Amino acid sequence: MPELVERVAARRSYSRVTPAAPTHEELLPLVAAAGRVADHSALHPWRVIELRGDARLRLGRAFVKDAKASGEEAEKLAAKPLRSSLLLAIVAVRTKSEKVPGWEQDAVAAGVAHLLSLLLNDAGWGVMWRTGHHTRSKAVHRMHGLAKNERLLGWLYVGGIPEDSREGHRTSIDPERFLSTLD
Repeated sequence: MPELVERVAARRSYSRVTPAAPTHEELLPLVAAAGRVADHSALHPWRVIELRGDARLRLGRAFVKDAKASGEEAEKLAAKPLRSSLLLAIVAVRTKSEKVPGWEQDAVAAGVAHLLSLLLNDAGWGVMWRTGHHTRSKAVHRMHGLAKNERLLGWLYVGGIPEDSREGHRTSIDPERFLSTLD
């Protein structure tokens, strides 16, 4: 099996990571490589926003505001973005196009997110792609400074891989179940 296939097959999500994280400069070549995803008409209908430090606290407050939470529930929600010292918000940017429908532009942004998660994993970082109803929250959109034509797809939580994490590979899928031939 080619080396790249083995590395991709070994990818896994890390729900717990250490505070270590790649720098902005270390992210640049990874984002550039992820941007090579198939992109009909080269619209580049995506962007990535780094959240570090206080930006993660503001995101937690937006979660609380969205949920209208208080007490212990508010504390739990506010702490979610603090699970990692770096969050990368994945934003789909819709561009008016007669050739490229919106769903296809969203697919490009999702492709960038997935490629970026693979590249981060290959560079030795633990990554978890988190989504959920907060991605559609007005408070969360405002906190990220999103324009009307932008949609938040989720966040890549990025950090160091804990030494005590369960190493090993994910269970492989049966490719015959998902690959068919049209006669």
